[in-house]
Amino acid sequence: MTDDTTPADTVDPADETVEVRENPERHRFDILVGGRQAGFAMFTTPAENPDDQRIFYHTVIDDAFGGRGLAGVLTRGALAASVEQGKRIVPVCPYVARWVRGHDDFADSVDRVKSVHLEAVRAVNAEADGTAS
Repeated sequence: MTDDTTPADTVDPADETVEVRENPERHRFDILVGGRQAGFAMFTTPAENPDDQRIFYHTVIDDAFGGRGLAGVLTRGALAASVEQGKRIVPVCPYVARWVRGHDDFADSVDRVKSVHLEAVRAVNAEADGTAS
């Protein structure tokens, strides 16, 4: 479940530390609250030019952490880190697509979703399901 609260880039003021970090082995960015896993944003790359783009296709915030703006914090952190690494963003995930439309500071780093991007996501999903050929 994603968190759609506004403002999307803030977290309830609490004593818990919020951290977004890349987890390259699992092809995702994790968000931790007080050291506990609160959610993640999955990504993949297109077959052609995999060093140029990062396709974000699934964002999840655990229900126990909902309503605190964590999806926005996660998305901002994941996209900022990706852009810093020289990647362009392809927002296949509906939440990420909606988020970037509301944040012009990332507009110059976002590419339109094309069939090659959807094919890359289908391949990842088929591999996860064990149906890849």
